[in-house]
Amino acid sequence: MSSLKEIVSGLPLDPLPPKRVRDESIVHAPKRKLSLSVDEQKLAIQNALRYFPPTHHATLAPEFRDELDEYGHIYMYRLMPQLDLRAYPIEEIPSRTKAGAAIIHMIMNNLDRKVAQFPQELVTYGGNGQVFSNWAQFWLVMHYLSTMDESQTLVMYSGHPLGLFPSLPQNPRLVITNGMVVPNYSTRTDYDKMFGLGVTMYGQMTAGSYCYIGPQGIVHGTTLTVLNAGRKYLGLDSLAGKAYLTSGLGGMSGAQAKSAVICGCVGIIAEVSLEALQKRHQQGWLCEIVDNLDDLVKRVREAKAQKEATSIGYHGNIVAVWERFVQELESTGELLAELGSDQTSCHNPFNGGYYPVQLAFEDGQKLLASDPAQFQSLVEESLRRHVKAINTLSDAGLFFWDYGNAFLLEARRAGADVGAKVEANAENTKAQKLGNGTRKVDELGINPGSQSKKGKEDCDDGGSGIAFRYPSYVQDIMGDIFSLGFGPFRWVCTSGDPADLAKTDKIAMDVLRGIIEEGLPNEIVQQYQDNLRWMSEVDRHQLVVGSQARILYSDQQGRVAIACAFNQAGPVVISRDHHDVSGTDSPFRETSNVTDGSAFTADMAVQNCIGDAFRGATWVALHNGGGCGWGEVINGGFGLVLDGSQETESKANSMLNWDVANGVARRSWSGNENAQKTIKKTMQRVPKLVVTTPNPILDPELLDRLF
Repeated sequence: MSSLKEIVSGLPLDPLPPKRVRDESIVHAPKRKLSLSVDEQKLAIQNALRYFPPTHHATLAPEFRDELDEYGHIYMYRLMPQLDLRAYPIEEIPSRTKAGAAIIHMIMNNLDRKVAQFPQELVTYGGNGQVFSNWAQFWLVMHYLSTMDESQTLVMYSGHPLGLFPSLPQNPRLVITNGMVVPNYSTRTDYDKMFGLGVTMYGQMTAGSYCYIGPQGIVHGTTLTVLNAGRKYLGLDSLAGKAYLTSGLGGMSGAQAKSAVICGCVGIIAEVSLEALQKRHQQGWLCEIVDNLDDLVKRVREAKAQKEATSIGYHGNIVAVWERFVQELESTGELLAELGSDQTSCHNPFNGGYYPVQLAFEDGQKLLASDPAQFQSLVEESLRRHVKAINTLSDAGLFFWDYGNAFLLEARRAGADVGAKVEANAENTKAQKLGNGTRKVDELGINPGSQSKKGKEDCDDGGSGIAFRYPSYVQDIMGDIFSLGFGPFRWVCTSGDPADLAKTDKIAMDVLRGIIEEGLPNEIVQQYQDNLRWMSEVDRHQLVVGSQARILYSDQQGRVAIACAFNQAGPVVISRDHHDVSGTDSPFRETSNVTDGSAFTADMAVQNCIGDAFRGATWVALHNGGGCGWGEVINGGFGLVLDGSQETESKANSMLNWDVANGVARRSWSGNENAQKTIKKTMQRVPKLVVTTPNPILDPELLDRLF
């Protein structure tokens, strides 16, 4: 077995490790249909050989050709490390800097078998969220992070370590970009080719920025979403006896299952991969497993009647569940689920992110590798069936929302009936009264003649490109939480000691209570109290998988105060999900409630990354893609190592204020009233902050008189 010292020593070249095959006892990324010409295949092999001296080319070239043929990508399985990758305490990691050791700690957590979705293909989550493109890159990055000093910065180009460059101590130690291609070449076809060539990769969000913290990372947000869905759609503060139907235990882990239990309802989660089901069940994220639809229906009825808080994993396709629930409705009049969503990796529907109901999982994998065009056709048919069943149950009273995985977008492209119902008289529209996503064209804030980059197929709803029959959870359920500055703030105790995590939990709670005592508006107090409740119960739900990490939703004031308090308890890494106040421009998710026509612009995410870089972040990342897919999103993230110094406290203060205020200011300018109130209060609290605010149109009939 390798040691940490060997891991950071650079590419193992003298001698090369023996040829290895991938471990078939664990789950792997779907095999990709090779779409490269012969000349392009030669180029892909040539690109891979650049990492190795010519003396090894004759050995590796045929091996890389075979991988390209078999898997559609060169992963370099020969170089998979023998050491079990996990978040080792930074004191054990050989490095000249705390920053370098902390980043290694985070990378190894992303590739931990308990954490990563496809660890041997370097995929952390989401079906194709890569940490690196191949294992040679892993070895080089480990070496660079171990040997760098405070006067150097490591530059990463889509998984490729460009090298260490002269820098300054106050600058980031690491700058990452993933998938930054020229806009006209950001189609899926372009991506498939460039990924096959080894020149770009899909970093998702926290996969390619090394900040993933396991399933816990989305549990808190999912819990808030389900609770608020119950409050808004069902008028209930308690979800006992209610059922939430959804799918996906692989790419998005077990967050929905755990959140259902925390919310007190019956969670029904379908998953085609038995491995994913068993993994989440063994980890305690999923309560029970059934593999028969009759048994599932019986169990759901029992759990609802007894008001159990449980999560039931169904081994099979989610479409089969939706259609069976329709049959039960039609035969008995009973609505088995009141809430519904989807968390398959539908941003990547034709490469294994969504499997068609017509085939068993294994048969679908085979077809994907042998005939991707036929696989795509079946996926599109499956999406149409999926939506048809959802629509039937929705008409009967179920409330469905899009979870930002591009489900509605891909369903519309497949021809499913998910277009917004544009009504002149909204009072007569049942769906609008119930709040399920029907909206008038003039409420969208988009020129009806505009089209998204993807073309006319995205604009069948009056031309907006973003309106659907059902709402996005950001747009509708979570409301203005981002506009108030609240988002998924995270931290990692790099010691790896659970006792240290408990200490930071207490510190964070004490800070939040102190801020409440100082006096806050009612809507802000409610958010703080929700987080205190979350933190008080978090240990009971055993949320830690991998690194000793925690998440809570905090605003600008809370993040700064918590970080400064943590600085005395370090070394602690603070970060956030890119899915945050200002980290992501995504018209179908994070910015779906930006109504001034700028939902498709990406200035905010890019500025966020630039601003964090020169305000003190230890590392920054900027990605094309994310939860809604390649070409649909630009997102950015950061990591900051708190080491106890006064300089680091100053960095945290400066960077975190910008990291939140940037997004609140953008939403304020778009006309969001809550964001306008929030940014005004922030301007009063933060010295030298001056933000341009929009002037209101005082005459509401002015524009009408022009047309």
